[in-house]
Amino acid sequence: MSLLRTLALMLAFTPALAMAAPATAAESLSGSWSGGGKVFYGDTREKASCRARFSKTGGSTYSMSASCATPSGRVDQSGSVHAVGGSRFAGSFYNSQYGVSGSISISVSGGSMSVSLSGDGGGGSLRLRRN
Repeated sequence: MSLLRTLALMLAFTPALAMAAPATAAESLSGSWSGGGKVFYGDTREKASCRARFSKTGGSTYSMSASCATPSGRVDQSGSVHAVGGSRFAGSFYNSQYGVSGSISISVSGGSMSVSLSGDGGGGSLRLRRN
């Protein structure tokens, strides 16, 4: 599996049981975010630079679109996330370039977002800041 395909897989969001979050936490996810971190697949590790946009679609659900670049190339994905308590989010996504999906957890604190990624054979962590 190529590193780009793995990155797409790792950035996939899995469905989670949505629980109501306080309005302030839910509101804090909307908007544009950018930053970076590291992704890995097997023994391969690369720095990644990402941009993401979240829009509230109703209740505690948000649509998401993101683009990430590594030295190996670029991947684009879209999906949705749901509040799972406090300022934490989880969801699902699909990458049409490689036909893959995966999982993510997000924790928002003020103007920054910590993202943990996991997928088949890979993972990563990113730190994004509100634009």
